[in-house]
Amino acid sequence: MKSKILLVITWLSAAVTFSLLIFLIGYILARGIPYLKPSLFALEYTTENVSLLPALITTVMTVALSLLIAVPVGVFSAIYLVEYAKRGSKIVKWVRATAETLSGIPSIIYGLFGWMFFVSFLGWGLSLLAGSCTLSIMILPLIMRTTEESLKSVPDIYREGSFGLGAGRLRTVFRIVLPAAAPGILAGVILAIGRIVGETAALIFTAGTVAQVPGLLGSGRTLAIHMYALSSEGLYTGQAYATAVVLLAVVIGINTLSAKAAKKIAKK
Repeated sequence: MKSKILLVITWLSAAVTFSLLIFLIGYILARGIPYLKPSLFALEYTTENVSLLPALITTVMTVALSLLIAVPVGVFSAIYLVEYAKRGSKIVKWVRATAETLSGIPSIIYGLFGWMFFVSFLGWGLSLLAGSCTLSIMILPLIMRTTEESLKSVPDIYREGSFGLGAGRLRTVFRIVLPAAAPGILAGVILAIGRIVGETAALIFTAGTVAQVPGLLGSGRTLAIHMYALSSEGLYTGQAYATAVVLLAVVIGINTLSAKAAKKIAKK
């Protein structure tokens, strides 16, 4: 009897979750698709076309630069913790505790830190570089923890077999362990991309809200900030929903490509 009740609760919870997801996506599509017009994709933003193309380009640049900074640091940190550091050592405990603490800090705190350090102290101003560096700090614990768990999931027999064939630790890590853990690492990167794309609070304080394609030290806005700016003005609500549709399509596209890449790596 208890098992049947638990089964019903499980199916009911899954149905509610799926229904809410479908409703949310359908509502955004219904409100936003009618406002997807060619003027919304003009190269330059004006008060007449409220183009989202500069914000789209800025979003891609922000994601690329943030991952370029955070992924190598996070992956190599996880490799040290799993493959080189002594298991149970104080350094490992401190690093893990620090990463867990950083992952729980609200994004507005990261924004204030980025504004005080990157924008003011280093003198970068409201810029793409300041925003990307702030976001890289935000996603670093996520990438590091997911990479660490992926490396732990690789069976020790892989390492022992490589050592038995005469390979060193460095060669074993990069030729045997990392390829086996690649799907899990990519899953962490996908989650990090989702956080970057949807972030607003930290970027308002560090990257600014200028509706243009920025240089490295120029100010710009991402799609999330563009959507927030349009909705807060109250004059372009329809265009804000259209921006949400594009943002949703970008996230789905990135996740699809990443999933295909993970499958190809897993097959190899």
